[in-house]
Amino acid sequence: MDELKTNDYLNGIVLNLPESPGIYQYLNAEGTIIYVGKAKNLKRRVSSYFNREHEPGKTRVLVSKIADIRYIVVSTEEDALLLENNLIKKYKPRYNVLLKDDKTYPSICVQNEYFPRVFKTRRIIRNGSSYYGPYSHIPSMYAVLDLIKHLYPLRTCNLNLSPENIRAGKFNVCLEYHIKNCAGPCIGKQNQEEYLKNIAEIKEILKGNTQEIERMLYQQMQELAAEMKFEEAQKIKEKYLLLENYRSKSEVVSNVLHNIDVFSIEEDTDEKSAFINYLHITNGAINQAFTFEYKKRLNETKEELLSLGIIEMRERYKSLSREIIVPFELDMELKDVIFTIPQRGDKKKLLELSILNVKQYKADRLKQAEKLNPEQRTVRLLKEIQQELHLDRLPMRIECFDNSNIQGSDPVAGCVVFIKGKPSKKDYRKYNIKTVEGPDDYASMKEVVKRRYQRAIEENAPLPDLLITDGGKGQMSAVKEVVDELNLNIPIAGLAKDGKHRTSELLYGFPPQTIGLKQNSPLFRLLTQIQDEVHRFAITFHRDKRSKRQVASALDEIKGIGEKTKNALLKEFKSVKRIKEASAEDIVKVIGEAKAKIIKDYFTDK
Repeated sequence: MDELKTNDYLNGIVLNLPESPGIYQYLNAEGTIIYVGKAKNLKRRVSSYFNREHEPGKTRVLVSKIADIRYIVVSTEEDALLLENNLIKKYKPRYNVLLKDDKTYPSICVQNEYFPRVFKTRRIIRNGSSYYGPYSHIPSMYAVLDLIKHLYPLRTCNLNLSPENIRAGKFNVCLEYHIKNCAGPCIGKQNQEEYLKNIAEIKEILKGNTQEIERMLYQQMQELAAEMKFEEAQKIKEKYLLLENYRSKSEVVSNVLHNIDVFSIEEDTDEKSAFINYLHITNGAINQAFTFEYKKRLNETKEELLSLGIIEMRERYKSLSREIIVPFELDMELKDVIFTIPQRGDKKKLLELSILNVKQYKADRLKQAEKLNPEQRTVRLLKEIQQELHLDRLPMRIECFDNSNIQGSDPVAGCVVFIKGKPSKKDYRKYNIKTVEGPDDYASMKEVVKRRYQRAIEENAPLPDLLITDGGKGQMSAVKEVVDELNLNIPIAGLAKDGKHRTSELLYGFPPQTIGLKQNSPLFRLLTQIQDEVHRFAITFHRDKRSKRQVASALDEIKGIGEKTKNALLKEFKSVKRIKEASAEDIVKVIGEAKAKIIKDYFTDK
């Protein structure tokens, strides 16, 4: 009854919602905000949660926990985006995507003090200091700090350089002053006005505005040269060249491209999270670069996650860029901002650079996760196979068959089993072909598969989640006939080789379709390993059988030597050649004098 009352109550709210932009908040029975969302049209968006049946999953669970709805009407979609971002950060609702924090990355701090210090830090303290970063690429941060150190004499000490303390003569200069890294503000050798002028220039460099500083240095150099102050002009020139060298290395596109944001997104293999890369371009150079991760909550789309990421990063970095480069169209609008999907040129180059960064970040995260949990890599590969072949279940048990014969002699087959992506050798099986005359691979395959799975059914043994044949469409069709005859539901794939006997393609479905495989990808390597393993296993069995037959035929011709004697000799000497070469005494030790004489006489006559 309470549930009916709640539904009536919620329906009443939904029916009266305005058809305007805004924010909606879902609350549970305890009054806790469990979800915050934005909408161009509040009524239409919120109604969609209640007027249709959701598939089993987190959205259905969310809807079942909603006990109340609150909403805030705003004037524009941009206001809704910003308000949603602020409310998510404030309340951290359970069903909203979770942004993984960036506390591990350092920033550069320009300290708020009388003579400001410039240093790297991982702690952001809101005390009026300026912070630049965070720097996800640490060498870039050290490069800019090194540049600043060579351009400007700055203090590195922790002394309280207040005007009163300096006037009182409380300090003495340190080594940094003597090696000309510091101009000695602690003893009044450098006044605050001159020091803060340097700090203002440093801030511009940290913002990426190096061109302005270069122009200023060039102008100073010309003025000093005109005044015949060549030594001072030379010092300015050295600074100018340092800055020019740094800018030329950091510039990735034409410096005409200024004040632009670039975003790209890549989903994780398990689709439980997404990685977003953000680049800020100033004068053709990357001034900010950061990649972060969103943990999904309600199977959010790439478009939804990228929209959230754009708002989050622009707010965090206080970006006022009028142009945003993105990889695909987004259903979002920002005032005085153009969204660009570049097809060529420098802007395309920037987007490709962003995509390269996000893919690298994803690969690094996967490697870290796999080091902590090696089984995760296997599950990811199996999930990839499941997705590529649209399987109903994860292929935890994969079985692969291969035939081996030479011109129809000694036909055999082998079956290898991979469990959780690893060979399970105790489950390998060898088969002598019994019903097929001559080199008929398809008939041989049908016989072996039928024998294996008939026995599995009789013994109630586990069946594979995926059956792979070492061959193309013909082998797959032969296997399918048997699987259908036994009324089994086993997905069948085929691994084909190229002219150089290398794994070339994966076939699946009827009629078989080629599934694209990236060479040297982990999935390609796993399938190659399975194919190589079944081939090795089958051909080794074939060689052993052929070798035993050849050995047996040589000893079978000797009258007076039975099966027991023959086996004893082979067990001891391993081959007919070694039996021939063995001394009479060695043979006597194994089979006695009488039979040893028969053996030696036979091989002497030969």
